Amino acid sequence: MTSLNRKLIRDLWHLRGQVIAVALVVACGIATYITMRSAYDSLVISQASYYTDYRFADVFAGLKRAPESLAAEIARIDGVSSVQTRVIFEVTLDVPGLNEPASGRLISMPETHLPVLNDIYLRSGNYFQPGSRNEALISEGFAEANNLAVGSSIGAIINGRWERLRVIGIAISPEYVNEVRSGSVFPDKKRFGILWMNRQAIANALDMDGAFNDVSLTLAPGASEQFVIDRLDKLLERYGGFGAYGREEQTSHRFLSDEIKQDKVTGIFIPAIFLGVAAFLINIVLARLVSTQRDQIAVLKAFGYGNAQIGVHYLFFGLFAVLVGTAFGVALGAWMGKGLAELYTQFFHFPVLQFDFRWSTVVTAVLISAGAAFVGAISAVRRVVALPPAEAMRPEPPAQFHAGLLERLHLRTFFSTAARMIVRNIERRHWKAFLSIIGIAFAIAILIVGRYSLDALDYIINVHFRTLQREDVSVSFNNPRSSKTRYELTHLPGVLLAEPFRSVAARLRFEHRTKRIGILGIQADGDLRQPLDKDLRRVAVPPEGLLLSTMLADMLGVKAGDVVTVEVLEGQRPIKQVVVANLVDELIGISAYMDIRALNRLMNEGGTISGALMSVDALTEDKLYLQLKQTPAVGSVFMREAMLESFLQTIAENITISTTIIIAFACVIAFAVVYNSARIALSERGHELASLRVLGFTRREITVMLLGEQALLTLAAVPFGFALGYAICGLLVWAFNSETYRMPLVIGSKTYAFSFVIVCLAALFSGLLVRRRINSLDLVEVLKTRE
Repeated sequence: MTSLNRKLIRDLWHLRGQVIAVALVVACGIATYITMRSAYDSLVISQASYYTDYRFADVFAGLKRAPESLAAEIARIDGVSSVQTRVIFEVTLDVPGLNEPASGRLISMPETHLPVLNDIYLRSGNYFQPGSRNEALISEGFAEANNLAVGSSIGAIINGRWERLRVIGIAISPEYVNEVRSGSVFPDKKRFGILWMNRQAIANALDMDGAFNDVSLTLAPGASEQFVIDRLDKLLERYGGFGAYGREEQTSHRFLSDEIKQDKVTGIFIPAIFLGVAAFLINIVLARLVSTQRDQIAVLKAFGYGNAQIGVHYLFFGLFAVLVGTAFGVALGAWMGKGLAELYTQFFHFPVLQFDFRWSTVVTAVLISAGAAFVGAISAVRRVVALPPAEAMRPEPPAQFHAGLLERLHLRTFFSTAARMIVRNIERRHWKAFLSIIGIAFAIAILIVGRYSLDALDYIINVHFRTLQREDVSVSFNNPRSSKTRYELTHLPGVLLAEPFRSVAARLRFEHRTKRIGILGIQADGDLRQPLDKDLRRVAVPPEGLLLSTMLADMLGVKAGDVVTVEVLEGQRPIKQVVVANLVDELIGISAYMDIRALNRLMNEGGTISGALMSVDALTEDKLYLQLKQTPAVGSVFMREAMLESFLQTIAENITISTTIIIAFACVIAFAVVYNSARIALSERGHELASLRVLGFTRREITVMLLGEQALLTLAAVPFGFALGYAICGLLVWAFNSETYRMPLVIGSKTYAFSFVIVCLAALFSGLLVRRRINSLDLVEVLKTRE
């Protein structure tokens, strides 16, 4: 073993506390990277293989009714590879053990199991028997949420007739990796499910023999999706087409894509912060190590060691801490990544979702961490290389002392000796104090980032589910009905208030940008649905014009006062120019509102409604649900509390788990940063503190001097940490922005208090460890000088 290697081992042992602190920070960053990157790779690979193996379509379109012969004409569109026609119908379900009415989507399948687009993977049970009439395959999520198994039965109202469907199998499909019903952005597996039935059985029940009301396409390589959509819309227009759309607008695919995007962003942003802190710590540790080993560096150079050898020696010091942290981080990340992949099976339904652990990810992690070590160490190594032996042999020149702030302000009499020494040391070593403040501020910022998601979730729940949506129950009809139906709803059991709405499928155009959206017509003076601005003030629904959510406005590139083209995709399919009257701020989904009477006029129809928002007496809601289950006109029922439960079980649960991990890592980093700062301060001032002990100061007094300075630096770092944390959260808001939901930039007082308390506890615990070192100072050894 060479002399430099023995010296490296001694230095690592002597500074083991700082080395462990750096290694822990690196481990947190690498574990986060491995976890999120592996989850990202697992989802991407599972998605791609599932879509390919089970032929997930590229283009989708719904319509009123078209003859089966139209399929051949659709297939002749340039760029279309294959065509699949289906019959799809929304039904109300009576699920055993479920008080509320559930909704189901009936989807036709061939009588014999042939390869088709959006094919199913049978988890259990059997396919349809030839000529079967009341057999159904049900989606896995719906079955699990309601404890349904092969042999169970479900009641359904199909085309006004009550039917008892027998479950013969449980299946999944790439079209419903997430089972999301129309009009919602989150899955509600308990109250919404997919039911696949024999094509002939559905056709007979819905009078759709020889016809279809849904079509899916795959595209040939190199085909233009927009060209195919435009041609398809023209063909379906006379058959009541609701507007074709590509895979990116398909609800399940968009939900999964948003999750993949979030994993990718989290796997970049959070590790970058952690490894940035690690590089900062390495720089501080090595820079101060170099300053205390000037004489050793001079001796090494005098004995013939070159600049490169000595520089690599100190570089290895930083690299060792990083590699230890990387090894631990990779193991921890692999374990957490596997757990996250298992968690995803609760949200996403794949035939197989395997944890994809790639060695290329490990290699990348090692290179990233090594890069952090190099960045952190390079400044200190340059100082080593630049230090001439003769200069290094001499001690650092003493600081030039002068009257400090307390003396100039004539305040020294108001402070004790210890307090004056603390202030003077900070003032005379202001650059080192500034670096300590920055390090602690980063620790506080990471704690704020860790808890930020919980604050954002609380805000979303309060705004979206308590302030914007005030209805208890929302009922949608199978087909638009007369406004008089509103009064019939008020006579249902427990209904206290019913406000009608009109929902219309439309395509909004502005310049070259388009978006397919459902325009919701509501009462201008209604109380149950209140559009809000960013300050949570109610935005009045104008008598004419549109209210667009800010996310939708950004997609279209419009602002208040602009005129958009509204292409209605149902009824008489009018095309009108409508002004954007105002913008509203919503955090979930995208929305377009109009006054219900203005929307009726745009549709050239009378007082037609699509459903109603209702306030319900909780004591009689069971009677209401029973009535709604038996009402043929009802297509779907939304319960606000059920929607909130769905949100909490999907987005909120996922975010809470990842947030808990980040908070735990943030606490580790907070301790590492604060401990490092205190421990390095002790190393730098060991000679000074020992001198004070010889002059008669007690251990308690010198402890107060050292730890009092650290306490003052910690308090000074708090406002900087708060500001830095807020800025980083702002970056995350920008990065996580998606059509499904947006994270508001809201940080609660509890988060600031939590961050402050954790850093204070880290400072206290670090102080206890440092005090033990102070109590064990060897005065003779410390006071030895190099002269």
